[in-house]
Order: sequence, then C-alpha cells, then structure tokens
Amino acid sequence: MKPQVIIIGRPNVGKSTLFNRLVGKKLALVDDQPGVTRDRRMGDAEIAGLQFTVVDTAGWEDEDDLTLPGRMRKQTEASLEGADAAMFVIDARAGLTPLDSEIARYLRENDVPIVLVANKAEGSAGEAGVLESYSLGLGEPVPLSAEHGEGIADLFGSLWPIIGEKAEAAEAAETAPTDDDEDAPLGPLKLAIVGRPNAGKSTLINRMLGEDRLLTGPEAGITRDSISIDWRWDDPKSGETRDIRIIDTAGMRKKRNVTEKLEKLSVADARRAVDFAEVVVLLLDATQGLEHQDLKIASMVLEEGRALMIAINKWDIAEDASGLFNGVRAALDDGLAQVRGLPLFAVSAKTGKGIDAMLGAAFELRESWSKRVPTAALNRWFDDALDANPPPAPGGRRIKLRYITQASTRPPRFVVFGTRLDDLPKSYERYLINGIRSKLGFEAVPVRVTLKSPKNPYNANKGGGGNYSGER
Repeated sequence: MKPQVIIIGRPNVGKSTLFNRLVGKKLALVDDQPGVTRDRRMGDAEIAGLQFTVVDTAGWEDEDDLTLPGRMRKQTEASLEGADAAMFVIDARAGLTPLDSEIARYLRENDVPIVLVANKAEGSAGEAGVLESYSLGLGEPVPLSAEHGEGIADLFGSLWPIIGEKAEAAEAAETAPTDDDEDAPLGPLKLAIVGRPNAGKSTLINRMLGEDRLLTGPEAGITRDSISIDWRWDDPKSGETRDIRIIDTAGMRKKRNVTEKLEKLSVADARRAVDFAEVVVLLLDATQGLEHQDLKIASMVLEEGRALMIAINKWDIAEDASGLFNGVRAALDDGLAQVRGLPLFAVSAKTGKGIDAMLGAAFELRESWSKRVPTAALNRWFDDALDANPPPAPGGRRIKLRYITQASTRPPRFVVFGTRLDDLPKSYERYLINGIRSKLGFEAVPVRVTLKSPKNPYNANKGGGGNYSGER
C-alpha cells in the first residue's frame, strides 16, 4: 500500500486547498468560511514522483466531544491511527494561535512523524508567522502557498526521508508483471448512496463498514463532501469477497430551499458523485415515505444513465411496514414510468437488516447495466417485435425500421436504423424500449434508443446515401 499522509490543522488554514493541490484536481470543497470539511477525504497525491495517499481532515476545534465540532475532532484523531506521516498546517499570515499550540502538543504525544507546513507564506506577510512557528517544537517549517503552488518542492524534501522508502516499495509492487486474465471480473463496484438530508446515508455506510468512519448525528446536512471509501464485502450468498467503492453524498433538498453557496457546492458535488458511480442507491426514510423530492432525485440519476435501486431505511421503526412497502412500490412505478420494477429493499442502518441482499442485487444490476447483446440475437428480437406490432403508417406511408445495433454499454445504448423515423410515435419508441428491457435482460436499467435515418443523396449540402444522420 502507498504511504498515507494526513493533513491536520485548525479550521480555515488551507488544508483542503493543499489537498486539492497535491491530488491535482478540485476534489475537496473549498470556501472562505471555516469548517467546510467534516469527513475524511482520501486522494492519490504525487510530488516529483513521490506517490502517496493524502487524507484531508476536518478543522481541529477545542469543543466538547458530544458537539458536532467535537465529533469532527474525534474523526481527525482517528485518522492518525496507522498514518505514516502528518502535515500540520498553520496560517503563516495569521500567526500562531492558542489552538495551534494545543494541536502541536497533541501531535508531540503521538508517534506519527510530523511535517510542519506554514501555508499562505507567499510574499512578506507570512514571514513573521513562519519564524514564529519554530516555537512549536516540531522542527523546521515548510513555507508554501497551497493556492499558488509555491514551496511544493520543499514539501517533497521534508516528506521523502519519512515515506520515500515505503513509496518506492509500493510503486515496485504495483508495476510488477502479472499474468493477464481475460476472464477477470469488473473492478470494484462504484456504489453511490444518495437521498434527502437525514435519511441515514452516512449511518448506513458506517454499518456496512463496521466502524464509525463517517461523521453522523441528529443534525441534518452533516455530510458536505462526497466521500469515497474502498471496502471489501464478504458476500454471504456466494462466499466470495467482493470489492466495493462506496460513495457517501450530501443530502439533496428541494432546489428552491438551497440558497447558501456551500450547500449549492455540496449538492453539485453529490451530482458529480452520481456521474462517477455505476449503481446508485436512493435511500428513503421509512418515517417519511416517498416524497416528490425523492422522485426528482431518482429521475436525475436515470437521466445520467446510472443503474438505480431504492432502499427504505429505518425499517426497524417503520409503522405498517407492509403497507409502506407496497405504497412505495406503487408510487415508484407510477412516478417513474420510464423504468418500472426498480429494485426496492427494506434496510436498517441500526440493525443491519437487508444490507447484504441490497449489495448482492447491486452487483447483479451492474451486470445488466454492463451487458452487451450479440447483434444476431438483437436483430432476431427486433424482427419478432416488428412482426408482433408493426410500426404505424401515418398518411398511408409506411415507416420502415431496417435493423438495430447496440452502440455501447454502461448504460446500454441502441441505434435503430430506418426511414421516415421523424414520424415514428413516441409510444412506439417506448414499445421498443420496454421490449429491450423485458426480453433482453435489461430490467430496471436505463436504456437509450437513438433513431437514425439515411441522408438524402439529392441534398447538395450532404454526402452520399451510405451514411446515416437525423439522430433522434
């Protein structure tokens, strides 16, 4: 494994900015107000060939353990367990604060090697803070500007003696030759958990992992960043150990209720997490049932072409459980008519009920989402579908559907070629899509069908007749 380096410090010293600089992309949310980061976020970092895993943490605050800031601090403390190094970040422009001194005392009591980073040190404004930081007793500080990328080379010089040997060993292990396996399974299942605030997304993930990895509590909207966690799940049905990358996301409220800039950033980050995922679990609250906002989230997931499943959480306290389940099933089929029969599960983050069944179904759903139908079998189904229900002939002129091909997977996308396709009713398109789902094994998977007509060979502005255009 790559060496792991933790970024630690009080709020608003630029930890997330440094994290983004090291991973080379804007993964962590950054804002002027303090306390944006709440959960640990990991990323692959590299400085001049030195590769390591960097961990962004919540700002350290001296609050009671039961408060939200106190629980955030406990998460930061937990991140130091097993770390190979920690970068203690201070604000060189603001100078040392009593909280900086308190964090330094805590770090000196731990065995984790510390690299002191004086951020925001560009120009003359940070010189005094850099000099003052020697008093922390953590060695020579590394002056840098995470925002502008200055001083990163000096950071390499401080990290290399601590993690260089382990990083080289990890790189050698990664590049060692392996036997190619054409039948190798797909990589880790990328599984995103989405839903309204306080549906229990982080609590459910903690239950899966068997540890308090994510910050939870009664407050709504605790999660801000989309946090991905690699996990190995022991499938009780097959006995196999299967890799999953779980992605926790911020709660999505109605758009008109999202007014603060930070919440807008969090929701946008959650949408990007959906783009990254293969299968998305929409988590409902059993005490509130299915609401219009849930249907909007589900529609967004399907529009992005992700495989979708629904889980009703807090099943252990649900009233009239059977009626609730059947009501949600009927409402989903009615509100999401474009994809009937979405997988629906009752789960409990408190007791663990239904989680294994949900995860097993998620792997099956990904297989359908990734499936490719041979062209011969696809066109046999297509011919049978046309024979059973021929396309209409508006105005007495026949619409000819010639053949179909599968253009791509993940999500499955099909192209139908024919003539006069502009006159083909939407109802007939739905007939084809429903047939693909029911007859070819794509149940509950978003299916895309594109119609293409031949170019007009007599149109001087277009090419010859062998090409197809007019995508619809």
